[in-house]
Amino acid sequence: MRSLVSKKTSLLVSGPQDWLKKALTKKELGHIKVKYFSKGVLGLSVDSSAWLYILSLKKEELLNRLKKENPGLKNINLRIG
Repeated sequence: MRSLVSKKTSLLVSGPQDWLKKALTKKELGHIKVKYFSKGVLGLSVDSSAWLYILSLKKEELLNRLKKENPGLKNINLRIG
């Protein structure tokens, strides 16, 4: 029975929230919410224009880190909201 449970947990696919936890700091995560992940585009909502600017500067680096977790990721959209 234990082997069945361990097989199920290892087959679970991680989502965008898990990818972000590996790529960003706790401080950055506190200002971001995942809005959608569709057709290879990850939509993120940030809480202020300052954080939008900071994350826009890091967008390429963040995209490369997230592509390691999910090669199907093509782009990141950042918006205030």
